[in-house]
Amino acid sequence: MAQAKRPGLIAHGVVAQNRKARFNYTIGDTFEAGLVLKGPEVKSLRLGRATLGEAWAGERDGELWLFNAYIPEYQGGVLSRFEPRAPRKLLMKRQEIARLTGAVAREGASLVPLDIHFNARGRAKVLLGLAEGRKKADKRAAIAERDWRRDKARLMRAKG
Repeated sequence: MAQAKRPGLIAHGVVAQNRKARFNYTIGDTFEAGLVLKGPEVKSLRLGRATLGEAWAGERDGELWLFNAYIPEYQGGVLSRFEPRAPRKLLMKRQEIARLTGAVAREGASLVPLDIHFNARGRAKVLLGLAEGRKKADKRAAIAERDWRRDKARLMRAKG
């Protein structure tokens, strides 16, 4: 018997996005990593209540971790509590971890979480980007380009 879908739940799709990451960084390669979560954390994510604005990923003891991601406590009467900003382990293959940590050490790149989403199987995943910081002039150029595209589209719509 199929369960009725409750309103507000996210079965699969994007839960949280780091929208400033693509503005503040030039994103090179992207990687998908699994996320080790407790039951109430998954329930809170399914309600779409996570924030990645100040989150970052890094290496600790040969493993990748997601730091400073905010997943608020689930308010559904669950007894087990968790720390909303606790470090959460990321699941990747050893070769990928070695490649990413090497790129961070060699090239001075950063691992930036771009979004948290549920895949088709219902597993929580994090999309990580291997990123390089943008300079202030690059950010200004990106703003000018975005404004020009918007104005161009407006002009094309006006002409029909």
